[in-house]
Amino acid sequence: MKVLVKLGGTLLDQPEPRARLASQVAAARRLGFELVVVHGGGRQMTRYLADRGIESRFVNGLRVTTPEAIDAVLKVFAGTVNHELVAALNHAGAPAVGLSGIDSFLVEAEPMDPALGAVGRITKANPALLDLLVAGGYLPVVSCVAGDRQGRIYNVNADQMAVACAVAFGARHLIFLTDVEGVLDEGRRVRGVLTAAESESLVAAGIATGGMQAKLEAALAALRGGVAQVHIAPGAAANVVERLLAGEPIGTRMVADEVHAA
Repeated sequence: MKVLVKLGGTLLDQPEPRARLASQVAAARRLGFELVVVHGGGRQMTRYLADRGIESRFVNGLRVTTPEAIDAVLKVFAGTVNHELVAALNHAGAPAVGLSGIDSFLVEAEPMDPALGAVGRITKANPALLDLLVAGGYLPVVSCVAGDRQGRIYNVNADQMAVACAVAFGARHLIFLTDVEGVLDEGRRVRGVLTAAESESLVAAGIATGGMQAKLEAALAALRGGVAQVHIAPGAAANVVERLLAGEPIGTRMVADEVHAA
């Protein structure tokens, strides 16, 4: 089965959790799952910019990406964060290949809003490179950087990058590993299962806001694109990747409708 695992940047900021997650991903490959990994790195990016006296500005949760910031995007997302994760996966026994959306037009984008600078809206994903690497026994590890046919480079939302890659790759299961326990309902309880309609209701009612709203909207796009199920789960949980792939109820499982919720 094809699976895409998206790792939030906060989970990759320290060597120990990074190594732990790498070991779990490598173990899943040994069980026969065909895997692609996508990762973020927002915390590392903010720290990198702050160390250089550059203030991070956000509009509707998206980082305003100036020419200075796009240089940092390449150095941090496609550089340090990506290669530290690749090294950890290699050490765990998974032959990983670090990529960005720029490579072989893997993910193409266009400007989202002039006020945001080089923030991209994904327009197309091309799975040929992912298919080739996975068929060859490699693990693609994709950073949240995209390009276009004119050679421009874009900072793109990591959740949206994960969805674009998952749909193009034909993943049946998309796993968002985050620093929260799952999706909370109006009573602040983690919902074990959510249909697409229930997810939309949480957003419409203002219960899911900010980062969780963005994650739900990304998950809904994945379901509409043919992904069978999406998990939003705590990356710090013990053996979380193996347990999710075995069907254990951790975090929130999102499905298209009631038929698939059972």
